[in-house]
Amino acid sequence: MEVIPVIDIKGGQVVHAQGGRRDSYRPIETPLSATSAPADVAAGLLRLAPFRKLYIADLDAIEGGKANDAAIDAIAHAAPGVELWVDNGIADAAAARAWLDHHAHCLVIGSESQRGTETIRSLRGEARVLLSLDFRGDAFQGPGALHDDCRMWPARVIVMTLARVGGAGGPDTERVGQIVARAEGREVFGAGGIRNSADLDALAAVGAAGVLVATALHTGGLTGSELLPWVRGAARP
Repeated sequence: MEVIPVIDIKGGQVVHAQGGRRDSYRPIETPLSATSAPADVAAGLLRLAPFRKLYIADLDAIEGGKANDAAIDAIAHAAPGVELWVDNGIADAAAARAWLDHHAHCLVIGSESQRGTETIRSLRGEARVLLSLDFRGDAFQGPGALHDDCRMWPARVIVMTLARVGGAGGPDTERVGQIVARAEGREVFGAGGIRNSADLDALAAVGAAGVLVATALHTGGLTGSELLPWVRGAARP
């Protein structure tokens, strides 16, 4: 299982995401970086551990505003060789293909941004596309068919429990395990609520291929030494 840091960008700055309440997000304060500039925070995360991937949520673009392309470019410059997963709210197949043609990064298609299934159906064979199955509480966000029919899922799927983001309630281990059981060999990544190494153990035990983490990296809930076994996707010793 692999740990993948999350960088949430709003207004050109990295913000501290909590509970999916995006209107209340404020610039992050972290011991890993002197500023909340995306490139600085990315560099700080890579000093903590040699992560191979970074997940970037462009919150302005997700909410229909101006994309933070310059900030994402700055992260790419600060993190050469690191695979970037970008969620920017794209809901149109043509727009997704245009984005993939112009960027080397991976594109995350969030279910909450979709009006139907056409986009993910047309892109499920694309190696650089991931599907995020988004939940608020027990309610799935997006077309129900995206949740119910695993045949349209791409090779990598994220289980995003928005209410647990930035909280201390722990990950939604049961739901991640349920998706793993239905995924027919696809890689499943948990997101939301990671507090410590015990939470990583719990998600690894249900078969998660990886986990998206933010708050615990900045608060010290997960230290560099604790992260090293997970950075390269290695099994927990």
